[in-house]
Amino acid sequence: MTETLLGPALGGDDYKRALAVHAAGVVVITARSGGVPVGLTATSFSSVSLDPPLVSFYVDQASTTWPSLRAADHFAVNVLASDQADLAARFARKGIDRFAEPTRWRPGPLGAPLLEDVSAHLICLPYERVGVGDHVLVVGLVTRAEVRAQGRPLLYHQGRFGRFIAHS
Repeated sequence: MTETLLGPALGGDDYKRALAVHAAGVVVITARSGGVPVGLTATSFSSVSLDPPLVSFYVDQASTTWPSLRAADHFAVNVLASDQADLAARFARKGIDRFAEPTRWRPGPLGAPLLEDVSAHLICLPYERVGVGDHVLVVGLVTRAEVRAQGRPLLYHQGRFGRFIAHS
């Protein structure tokens, strides 16, 4: 247990419960490593910098996908649309071929898999990787972006995928 000026650090269950009230956008990070497509779902995606154009996400150091993703020379961020909860769940599962049917994808300009029907694709080069707690902060330099649809985003909230509804 970590001690702070306020006493012991918050326990894992209380921490998860508090963060569950925060809605997060959902992306799938994809790459090709050793000729094999790899990917994972991330809800920690964020814009970092405009100049240079940088984005980030976190990945669990224990992720079985991380070693292949780390070895890739570039990666794609696939921004999911509100009707793609099944795709997000598929890329969050372990022990399956995430790129088999019904997943629809094509190779991107540098070879990273681009998922079909997503809201946007960002092609990134690795820029920085930093171990932070039990995760790795991955920062990517965006070299290309393609907005595919202006629809509603897929969100993750209270342990479930959902849709954004704008106020009138």
